[in-house]
Amino acid sequence: MSATSPTPTRQLGLLGLTATGICSMIGASIYIVPFMIQRNVPGIGPYVLPAFLLAALPAIFAALAYSILASAMPRAGGSYLYASRAIHPYVGFVASFSQWFGLSIVIGVIAYVVVPFFRDVALALDWQLIAGYLEIPLLRVGLALTFLWTFVYVNVLGAKFYERTLIPLMILMFVLGGIVIVAGLSFKHSDFIGALSAKEGKTLELIPAEFSWPTFLSAAALLFSSFIGFDSIAQAGGEAKNPTKNLPRAIGLAILSVGLFYICFTYAVYHAVPWQFVAQEAMEKDITAAGILSYLLPSSLGVLILLGAAIALLNDLPAMILSVSRLVFSWAKDGIFPKALAQLHLKHQTPKAAIILSGVISSIGILGSHFAGDFFLGIDIMVTSMLVNFLLMCISVLLLPIMNPALASQIKIFQRRSLQVLIGLGGTMLISAFLVIHTVKDLNSTASAWYFHSTPVWLIVMGIASLLFFFQWKKLKASGVDTQSQFSTLPSE
Repeated sequence: MSATSPTPTRQLGLLGLTATGICSMIGASIYIVPFMIQRNVPGIGPYVLPAFLLAALPAIFAALAYSILASAMPRAGGSYLYASRAIHPYVGFVASFSQWFGLSIVIGVIAYVVVPFFRDVALALDWQLIAGYLEIPLLRVGLALTFLWTFVYVNVLGAKFYERTLIPLMILMFVLGGIVIVAGLSFKHSDFIGALSAKEGKTLELIPAEFSWPTFLSAAALLFSSFIGFDSIAQAGGEAKNPTKNLPRAIGLAILSVGLFYICFTYAVYHAVPWQFVAQEAMEKDITAAGILSYLLPSSLGVLILLGAAIALLNDLPAMILSVSRLVFSWAKDGIFPKALAQLHLKHQTPKAAIILSGVISSIGILGSHFAGDFFLGIDIMVTSMLVNFLLMCISVLLLPIMNPALASQIKIFQRRSLQVLIGLGGTMLISAFLVIHTVKDLNSTASAWYFHSTPVWLIVMGIASLLFFFQWKKLKASGVDTQSQFSTLPSE
């Protein structure tokens, strides 16, 4: 690629970067997954929060690895750039293609899942006609596509417009999420059992749960998805102000604030609602934090909680679209993808073609959720993809000083080699274990067809990625590009 290739302008400050990470993390991962996990991992019972805390450990190691690499390579593309310069371009592309595909699918899953929240808001407000329309499959898919492409357009309009959209929504999301925490801590299980009896005439038998290590570890591997999203900060490295300082800071702030919010939120809901009820309901229908708390709260608070959940889900979309589109832009800039995908919008200086391509793949995620009938397939694909990606980031921390001493000398945090090795090895071992657990769970799960298992789907995608890479690599070589030189330095700004 030419040294004069266009690049996005650096307009994202620390708050915008942190909001990108936070809004990529909070959404389905807190309002849905900690409760629907009772169906996806039967028997987890009261151990959701401990499994959640265990899931945080590999995420912390991955965040530290990202921070180290981001301080040395502050460019668009994040994980692709890090692995391609620290290990090999093929490894970088496969890692990031896995991430791009997994996250793009989940963007579609989120857009699809958010519609029932608005349906429930309509029901809570007694807008029966509107709620009925939102049950119609064609309208649900159409509305999900509308949400998705609205935020595709927000991304095309540039970083400043993106920040002005994202930050107010993030603040509102935390405020409305705070209602859940206060409400959950205000009630006990006995209050819920009484409300259940009064409203539906039902009784609830509080049968104790048996602890199972395989079940517990499977749940932790799935709950790892709750911490996926801070990596979006690294993908926006080409648009960050003062990137060597702000990228690591934003990653740290995002994972710390979201981790604390998750713990408080999950604890509060299970403090008010017995896990036995959550497990029973999850087996029969899709449930959310707002739905199960509705037995205890007045309808006005229930509406606010539902709106909070809907906003949290919608917030995922612009931040994640930014993340995945910058991977495509980075591939194209390096010549691994068609050069047309590196073109910038003439006015807004955003990678318009890359954003649109990511929107198309996310649209497939919406259609897949509709026809598969279970959004957990999309989440499982994302977990597999991101575990592989985070594993390669930890390996990149170990190999960068060996494979690329010049770039390793640019690391600005955790500069002691012994500390880097500790982070790299610790993350590699933990994430490898989680990847094995998640893969075994997926392959042993009962599904109606092989393509409802995330592992074979992921392997097929990786096969496609490999074919794309070697086709483009051959073209690069034939065009006379000095690949060794190009892939040992950072792209021009």
